[in-house]
Amino acid sequence: MLTRRGRDAVVLAVGALLLLTAGCGPSRRAQDRARRAAAAEASSAPYQADIEEGLGAAVAILVDTSGSMGQTAPGDSRPKYVVAQESLEAMLDATDAFVAKRPDFPIKIGLYSFSSSVRRLRPLQLYDRNAIRAALQQLPRPGGGTAIGEAMSEARPDLYRAGVFRKYLLVVTDGENTNGRQPEPVAREIFQKSDGAVQVYFVAFDTSPEKFAFLKDVGGDVIAAGTGANLRTALDGIYTGKILAEAVDAGEREPVKK
Repeated sequence: MLTRRGRDAVVLAVGALLLLTAGCGPSRRAQDRARRAAAAEASSAPYQADIEEGLGAAVAILVDTSGSMGQTAPGDSRPKYVVAQESLEAMLDATDAFVAKRPDFPIKIGLYSFSSSVRRLRPLQLYDRNAIRAALQQLPRPGGGTAIGEAMSEARPDLYRAGVFRKYLLVVTDGENTNGRQPEPVAREIFQKSDGAVQVYFVAFDTSPEKFAFLKDVGGDVIAAGTGANLRTALDGIYTGKILAEAVDAGEREPVKK
């Protein structure tokens, strides 16, 4: 049993603890508010390049390898992922011609596949046809869901490590997002935080392009490809007609750096 002096000591200790806790409460709340404010500011801050940027173009190619890409392509006897693989390789002919014409203008290409998750098959590096062909051969067998938004989110930071002004996401998909973030909010976030410096293009392969109509609002575009032959034409239209065509006069239209 505590003596009177012991009870007094306990009372004093408890009182001191209560005073200390009461004094710390507002400070901790203020710290929490400050942390939340800092996090909110960071989430809305514009993207910043990791290294100094110069002339050139970086293209992150995102290829759908979900389960539906194993189905036979319309107008073809082969699976859709095989048709996509061959169409992307054929697209490299335009890069060969561009590099021969403009050897002073670096083109960097990275390759990613996505199903339920995302895989980086080749990081964004200077154009090398043999290396890209080898990466295309590593496309996984179709299976799983469709993580379009997650693939965009994962590839986007790599564009800011490439060291060039021009930045592109080129997405080839036959379906609707089923895993992770939806592509529309991701595209809008990229547009806002890059100040339009990252352009997003989709090829809707054997699926309705209306699913990706939001791209028009963020400076991007979507082209429909109903058959295997259409896919090759669509890829050439975006890659040659838009991406490389813009790169030709990039020196006259460098983005304004903040």
